[in-house]
Amino acid sequence: MSQRTAVAGLSVANELFEFIENKALTGLDVRPDQFWGGLAELAHDLGPKNRSLVAKRTSIQAKIDGWHIERRGQDHDAVAYKAFLKEIGYLVPDPEDFEITTENVDPEIASIPGPQLVVPIMNARYALNAANARWGSLYDALYGTDVMGDLPADIAYDAARGARVITWAKSYLDKVVPLAQGSHADVTGYSIVENALVPALADVEQYVGMNVSSGGALSEVVLQKNGLHIAIQIDVSGNIGAGDKADMDDIFLESAVSAIMDCEDSVAAVDAPDKVLAYTNWLGLMRGDLRESVQKGGKVFERVLNADKTCFKAEKQVSLKGRALMLVRNVGHLMTNPAVTDRDGHEIGEGLLDALCTTMIAMHDLNRDGGNSLHGSVYVVKPKMHGPVEVAFADEIFSSVERILGLPQNTVKLGIMDEERRTSVNLKACIHAAKAACCVYQHWIFGPYG
Repeated sequence: MSQRTAVAGLSVANELFEFIENKALTGLDVRPDQFWGGLAELAHDLGPKNRSLVAKRTSIQAKIDGWHIERRGQDHDAVAYKAFLKEIGYLVPDPEDFEITTENVDPEIASIPGPQLVVPIMNARYALNAANARWGSLYDALYGTDVMGDLPADIAYDAARGARVITWAKSYLDKVVPLAQGSHADVTGYSIVENALVPALADVEQYVGMNVSSGGALSEVVLQKNGLHIAIQIDVSGNIGAGDKADMDDIFLESAVSAIMDCEDSVAAVDAPDKVLAYTNWLGLMRGDLRESVQKGGKVFERVLNADKTCFKAEKQVSLKGRALMLVRNVGHLMTNPAVTDRDGHEIGEGLLDALCTTMIAMHDLNRDGGNSLHGSVYVVKPKMHGPVEVAFADEIFSSVERILGLPQNTVKLGIMDEERRTSVNLKACIHAAKAACCVYQHWIFGPYG
């Protein structure tokens, strides 16, 4: 059992207390008494409401169980069942039409189409890999997976498969960044003339910029399709480029533009040491200094966050994000954690603890240039909610957190996950429940993992 510190009417495990006091708050304009007083407010003012909502879930579930038990062996009556679910408040009426908008939302959420990874925050290596998955080698992806229809047959390099990879990749370029004439497969060399790619693109606006090697030779051409970037690597002495008639050594694609750092389903944070590990890794990501020693192929190296990419067009530098936009998935309303107990001895609602801690830690990112959010927002995914009343409660929690930490209202952009009542009947009501704070940027409503 952890040793504990009494503060603001709370009993806090020493590991968590020392982490907050000596690491998480360092460098922020948030006083320790402000933080602990705020956590006590959440525990004592919102904790009872949290427990009441969980009790309501239990009551509704018991009624649903009873309905099915009473009708065991009977044909299912869908009309009667839907009426019953409405009667007990499981399904709710749609609200009147409304509009909702958000501000200061990063393009990875607002406008750029792309995949999103989910990764356990307690594994620093995995978290770094996910953040760095913004860019990846198309050649590696094709060679090592079954995208081309089959998997590699052996560990040893297969030259025939490698040739298929190059053919597939250049055909892909023809589809997404076609030339005005001919195919990328027929190109014998790329160059930049008067700020345009030669051979010419069918759409010249797809050209973003270029880089040159230390010797002045063209080393990279950056193109774009639907806001996602494609970086053609050119290296006459490269492993692949040396044998390619266009000196094309690889193609890097902007891939996972966002990643959820998960404090919930993919981890088991059951006590203070676990929570401290999760928050420590989130702190490293938000400060940009997370690193992990990795042993691979008999070598040991330090894995860190990738730097942003740059290229040049008309002698002007173009900056491209080097890392996925990071969201943090908090625990839902259901869970409690012994890391903190309130004045009555109740374990704190873990979602309340996550809300204050992960938002406070994200303030390190808000205080630096070129970090995670370029628009001054914190992105939180709130899972395991049952209907609009619980969504409204999540909105109340984060509005309180913003006030406690002195953040502008709606700094937190909240992704709501109604994972129990996954019906269109409740969708509109759930979004309406959160609209007061204009904080909903996404909703996951039809699947358990978004």
